[in-house]
Amino acid sequence: MDRIKKQFSLDGKVAIITGASKGIGESIARGLAEHGAKVIISSRRQEAVDVVAEGFRNDGLEATGIACHVGDQEQVKNLVEQTVAKYGGIDILVNNAATNPTFAPITQADGPLFDKIMDINVKACFLLANLCHPIMKSRGGGSVINIASVEGMKPSFGLGLYSVSKAALIMLTKNQAKEWGQDGIRSNAICPGLIQTKFSAALWKNEAVLKQVEEHLPAGRMAQPDEMAGLALLLASDAGAYCTGGVFTADGGHMIAG
Repeated sequence: MDRIKKQFSLDGKVAIITGASKGIGESIARGLAEHGAKVIISSRRQEAVDVVAEGFRNDGLEATGIACHVGDQEQVKNLVEQTVAKYGGIDILVNNAATNPTFAPITQADGPLFDKIMDINVKACFLLANLCHPIMKSRGGGSVINIASVEGMKPSFGLGLYSVSKAALIMLTKNQAKEWGQDGIRSNAICPGLIQTKFSAALWKNEAVLKQVEEHLPAGRMAQPDEMAGLALLLASDAGAYCTGGVFTADGGHMIAG
């Protein structure tokens, strides 16, 4: 195998991807599996992850579905334990599961809504990564990939609490990178822009909003979920061995647009 091509190989690696039953999570999981990783497809419903995992296996990929609501600490612990029992360890963690139950000014939010968003978008990523840390360390290192958002860098109207949570996730990523580098563990954040997924449907299904967004973007369009997989592969593999603490935008130029 060519030297550069070999750097992208994930043969023998085990990856957990949360929120992987659809959208960005499913696309990243497939990208990692196609490059040799054994992937854990995780989301809230067992039936949903089983369907995705079966589809992967039908394509000759190694995949197992394990249901986990990341807001439940016992389920998060169980996800890690089941992964180790199935594949013997963990090398890659993609924290993709997230929530955004509101599209309104922050003055219309309350304490319980704030807690819900923070619990799923930040606390769950913190707890799951902490559980994976000693396992990765024992295997000589690993890669944590936190799926943040351009909203954590430049807020938009109506997404205030979501933006706050993603900004916190970016800083969590940097702290993980700083503290865990000596253990051979890298941590990086991917900040997608507008991606055509069910999660963002409230934006792109509104033709007026979509037109405004696309006119604003240098790329002139929103992205598809598969367009996030290549960046995740880089950060998961030896090709990204010198990348840690990085915040990588995949946003069609949103951050440089006026």
